Amino acid sequence: MPESRGSVREIVWREVFPWLLLVRSFRAATQVGQLALGSAGVLATIFGWWLLARVFSGTEEQPLADWIKYYESCPWSDASPVEGPQATTPLPLAEAWQDAPPVLGEFPSNPFVGPWQQLRAPFVGLFNAELGVTGLAFLLFACLWAAAVWALFGGAITRRAALQLGREENIGMRAALRYAASKWGSYFAAPLLPLLGVALAAAPVWLLGLVMRLDAGTLLAGILWPLALLAGFFMALLLLALLFGWPLMWPTISAEGTDSFDALSRAWSYVYHRPLHYLFYAAVVSLLGWLGWLFVSHFADWVAYLPAWAASWGAGQDRMAELSGAAETGPGALGRWGWSLIGFWNGCIRLAALGFVYSYFWTASTAIYLLLRHDDDGTEIDDINVDSPAPAYGLPPLAADAAGVHVAAKEEPNEIADPVEPPSGTGHPPDTDAAG
Repeated sequence: MPESRGSVREIVWREVFPWLLLVRSFRAATQVGQLALGSAGVLATIFGWWLLARVFSGTEEQPLADWIKYYESCPWSDASPVEGPQATTPLPLAEAWQDAPPVLGEFPSNPFVGPWQQLRAPFVGLFNAELGVTGLAFLLFACLWAAAVWALFGGAITRRAALQLGREENIGMRAALRYAASKWGSYFAAPLLPLLGVALAAAPVWLLGLVMRLDAGTLLAGILWPLALLAGFFMALLLLALLFGWPLMWPTISAEGTDSFDALSRAWSYVYHRPLHYLFYAAVVSLLGWLGWLFVSHFADWVAYLPAWAASWGAGQDRMAELSGAAETGPGALGRWGWSLIGFWNGCIRLAALGFVYSYFWTASTAIYLLLRHDDDGTEIDDINVDSPAPAYGLPPLAADAAGVHVAAKEEPNEIADPVEPPSGTGHPPDTDAAG
């Protein structure tokens, strides 16, 4: 009897190539809810760091002065280019990877690498050996503010992304914000726990440094230096996991519904167990994000430029130069107020573009987490923690009558309900139990 041979009728490419989940990150990041959450988060981060820069602006510490220079003026003042989109050239590698905080008037070079650089900048600055007490205080406040802001908005973005990418379900912004608010403490503490471990490991070495002020203390330090190197090894492990693993901590809490300790444990595991997978996924989302960012950034520039171009035909080039401050004479008070309002609305366009950057970063990080979890633990992509809804319907309680037969118990009337009015012409309500 001849053997029956089956034929392949359909290939499920998502099962053959699970990393195709990364392709969906761009579409998920462009949803209105994700853009709004990303814009709100980056706006809160920018103005929080700008206020801190104003408070610490009197210091002359060089590392801190270099960092504060990005906020010499209000972030919204330079957010509105009117010259038109300019041809951009690729940045050199050293310049593209420099630490720079987010500002409304500038765009990062890549929507995945850029936010990673910007949000890690104050954390990396803490380990600058030239930093003084004032600079250390400034950067600590900047780290706490960034963690507090993105514990809410980053948590909401990753929660929406986890449900959409994993279960193909959509939740509203309010539901996502409520979830992030309920887990805010875990989101906030997750990136700070490794820093706490580093501080505890560095404390004995700091005491050893105090002893090194004396020659005898330096000799003692030389004898005990292997212990200091052991502490340095532990600190390096923590910081390496934090440097590359902190984008995975928010998706862990959003997908698993766990706490900051589980987020730290999973980030540690995936960074050290699946480094090549992580590198491959990060390279894919960086390339896809760069291609999408070419469109988004230029589109935002044209949206801000074209109204100014059309208005210049009516107002004239001289008047536009006068309003923008390029001419020797400036506009009157009303003209300055009007031009400020134009700059405000153009700044909103720039803010929406930056909102996409951070929306894509957190959405792509969620996709990477789901894939790394699948690679390391074998967990299915759609295994996302959701709260079990309360049953919409239930059976009425049973009670025994005089004969011992269980019948449905009568519901007690609501105390605050209005009483039933009897029909007109009768002194009592109708007998509903009559047999007829």
